[in-house]
Amino acid sequence: MLGNKPSKKKIVFPPSDRFLEYLKQYGRYAALPIQYDDMLRYMASIPLIDSKGQDTLWETVFYDHSELEEVNRNLCEIYALLKTEGDLSVIEHLTVARIDYCTFGNTKPFRVRIINKLNDNYDHFYIKRIDASRIYGLELEGILSPDRLNYLIYDQTLIEEHVAGVPGDDFIKNYLDVPKFDQIRIAKEFIKFNERCFVRLLGDMRAYNYIVDITPDIEGSQYRIRAIDFDQQSYEGRKSFYLPQYFKENNPIIDIGIKLLKSGAVRQYQLEERSLIARRARNSRQQINQLLNNMIKDKISFENKVLQLRKELAKHHQNDIFLKCNSMGEIVLTNIKLVLQKEFIQSIIEVES
Repeated sequence: MLGNKPSKKKIVFPPSDRFLEYLKQYGRYAALPIQYDDMLRYMASIPLIDSKGQDTLWETVFYDHSELEEVNRNLCEIYALLKTEGDLSVIEHLTVARIDYCTFGNTKPFRVRIINKLNDNYDHFYIKRIDASRIYGLELEGILSPDRLNYLIYDQTLIEEHVAGVPGDDFIKNYLDVPKFDQIRIAKEFIKFNERCFVRLLGDMRAYNYIVDITPDIEGSQYRIRAIDFDQQSYEGRKSFYLPQYFKENNPIIDIGIKLLKSGAVRQYQLEERSLIARRARNSRQQINQLLNNMIKDKISFENKVLQLRKELAKHHQNDIFLKCNSMGEIVLTNIKLVLQKEFIQSIIEVES
């Protein structure tokens, strides 16, 4: 297995005006009372340590007392916009318990913990800088995967809901010692997750960039792997970067699959997932047409990465059609059509001239 790493720090691309119109059409755009740059005006911070005494790479931040009430009110309003479509009546029951800032990674997000005063239940959401490729990743997730992540954008700010589950690195460390029946289910789900990422070219799915949702079942448990980081949607040039199976952090799950699954079963699970992806695309034909037509025209990576990826995918699929692609959007469209060709109706996606 390869220790895949991004070539260098990812460059952020702004969404185009036409992409913003798409996002407004589908209810992703909302005037926010506070933005990412406003959150940077904190006056102090302390490292956030977990229950085991380990540094989380997050810092809890504190704001000047004169601004704190307004900051908290605005954050509660954002939570209402995200969760209740702007029904501000819920705000009277909400309060901000903590604001954390991540110093690790490209996006350096803020994480806001909101508490419902009626029952002490808490939830989180994230405030990040806007990035076109990340938003394309969020949209493709909602259309082509079994999951949908709620988010809003405004000006230079992206708001994302929290996805509950066990972080992938914790899951691999603490949850793989289960009966054989459950191990087979884990391996099967990873194969499907691997397929979902490769079809739509979502990269960098090492263990800390996804969560595992565990649901108790009649016998054993069901497992769902969900991406939580979309920064590397169609950005890098290396094909292996879009296959979670090549990240060394995922080796323990790969080893279970090699041990317990025959090649015929692996192929069956791949075909099953491709069929489901094709069905989701058919059910959202108009939206995916609009999305990919925007993506084809937008710049979300660099020419050298486009040239590298189209060359590697042409070799992987043994099909020179990729060599005609001039943008990451064209490569994504071509990959979707080619990988799903047996299940895919060619008229699902119609590229504008």
